[in-house]
Amino acid sequence: MAQRRILVSGGAGFLGSHLCERLVEQGHDIICVDNYYSGRKENIAHLMDAPNFEAIRHDVTFPLYVEVDEIYNLACPASPRNYQADPVQTLKTSVHGSINLLGLAKRTGAKILQASTSEIYGDPIEHPQTEAYPGNVRVDGPRACYDEGKRCAETLFHDYRRQHGVDIKIMRIFNTYGPRMQLDDGRVVSNFVHQALTGKPITIYGSGEQTRSFCFVDDLIDGMMAIMDLGFDVTGPINVGNPHEITMLELAQTITDLVGGTAKLEFFDIPQDDPTRRCPDISLMTSLTGWEPRCPLHAGLVRTIEDFRKRLELGQSVRAAQMG
Repeated sequence: MAQRRILVSGGAGFLGSHLCERLVEQGHDIICVDNYYSGRKENIAHLMDAPNFEAIRHDVTFPLYVEVDEIYNLACPASPRNYQADPVQTLKTSVHGSINLLGLAKRTGAKILQASTSEIYGDPIEHPQTEAYPGNVRVDGPRACYDEGKRCAETLFHDYRRQHGVDIKIMRIFNTYGPRMQLDDGRVVSNFVHQALTGKPITIYGSGEQTRSFCFVDDLIDGMMAIMDLGFDVTGPINVGNPHEITMLELAQTITDLVGGTAKLEFFDIPQDDPTRRCPDISLMTSLTGWEPRCPLHAGLVRTIEDFRKRLELGQSVRAAQMG
């Protein structure tokens, strides 16, 4: 594989750090860009000594001047807790960030991939969701800053291709989990694992019968890189996720069993605009690349729980040392 100069925005985040790691292992020259709003330096600490990796603290809402062959745009907080904390900045990151990175791709002739989201389908009426489904969305809800920002970013990507001939790729990411998720990011897998490991009641919103489809991070990164390698004529959007649905009650029970013991469930009202079902149709992705998720949920959760347990124990050790 020819060595490439690759920029990963949001490279210190959950997905971005795994992508940087994979690209570094392949021998490419990697520029990791992150403002560390939701990304963490510890996610990329093990890469800092690699001669083909460099990290830049930078906010993509401002222009960036580098020379690259490919750009992966993963810059935007993805958990509701993070993106709702500063909704205006969330929109700016998706819209202004896309404009700046698309401008960079136009100037350098780089291929650019947009990490879009299944959230643009809103609370879907169609199941499973195909790429042609326009979505059941609203522009005035608390999740709209993320959903509509990503929708606008997709429009910008298509328009830069039509107007300027930029080689674009758009993937719509469904729920992803794995090591390096924030311990407290508010998403369901991290919530359940953290609560089970710390002996707290597991929080269920609504009846718990709502479904999600969870893709392990290694599979997701495989899919992301496969899309980037597609030719100019393929733009997307392309769904990437695991089509196996599971209810929140089933997920809570699975995680509780893996951690050991029993867990009390606490039920709360479902948040506004929270989708009741989410499941991807990945037939387009499979036909274009042959990609399918390989990691079973049980195996992926084992690795995720192990990672969470180590970080929680490390945090306890650090606090104990600080207390003398």
